[in-house]
Amino acid sequence: MSDQQVNPDNQTEQTQAPETNDIATLQARIEALEKEVAEHKDAHLRAAADYKNLKRRYEAERVELITRASAGLLLKILPVVDDLARASSSATPEIVNSPWFGGFKLIPNKLQQLLESEGVVVMDALSQPFDPNLHEAVAYESGLSDSDGKVVAVLQKGYMLHDKVLRPAMVKVGQA
Repeated sequence: MSDQQVNPDNQTEQTQAPETNDIATLQARIEALEKEVAEHKDAHLRAAADYKNLKRRYEAERVELITRASAGLLLKILPVVDDLARASSSATPEIVNSPWFGGFKLIPNKLQQLLESEGVVVMDALSQPFDPNLHEAVAYESGLSDSDGKVVAVLQKGYMLHDKVLRPAMVKVGQA
């Protein structure tokens, strides 16, 4: 009778062997899936970062495009501002005292306010050291030892648009 009886310990060992095998397979499968999830997570984070960088670059390019487009228009307005300033400065005393000239002087002021609202400012070039990035030397005046290499006269105003030169100032530079 002992031959026919099943040893419970033996049966447990036989059932544990396939379970241990299944557990090892499942653990290996879990590790493979965790590795795959980590790879997908990494790819997702990279894609999200790339998208964020692309969006930031697109926004910067859009702002630069708008700035360049407005710079072109502003450059076309500057000669009109110069002409109005020359017209105002060459007015005779009888014209200066007339009522319409008071109204006429409002035009250059409004244009200047418009330019300032767009970020355009006049460069302060007089008595500054000559800088070819900011100034365009069109004449030199010799015999000025104290103004050597400095701007002694501004022949045409220069303008900056935010931090960039919109139009360099035409200047006369002193030489010793």
